[in-house]
Amino acid sequence: MFCFDGNSKEISWAIQTEDSLVEQHRDHADIYLNKVTSEQSSYIALHVGLFWCIGTFIVKSNDEIDVNIDSKSMYEQFTRNNFNQDSFIETRTGFIKQLIEQWSLKINYQLIEPKENFATRLLQKRNET
Repeated sequence: MFCFDGNSKEISWAIQTEDSLVEQHRDHADIYLNKVTSEQSSYIALHVGLFWCIGTFIVKSNDEIDVNIDSKSMYEQFTRNNFNQDSFIETRTGFIKQLIEQWSLKINYQLIEPKENFATRLLQKRNET
């Protein structure tokens, strides 16, 4: 199970396997810092998070992943191939789909409530400290 979130300053993602829960956080690179919306940041978090999971061998070719999405518009973009007027989001969506295709990942998109997103809780916890 994979969750992700972001805001104008940072991104987070978490992946839960049968054996563990791995949580990650990154500040935005300077090109994005305070320049992207929360929605755009979520797409960055999904892309970077999936890439990180592949690079650390948590996710391997042909794996099946439940990707939890707490945004209805984002969920519909991936499940219904809806077009987004935001060119940044469309470009990022292309990168995400390319990564999924290159690694032959089987993705199950699930729409969740924001309170169920443990990557959001990670961001909130960091901002409290």
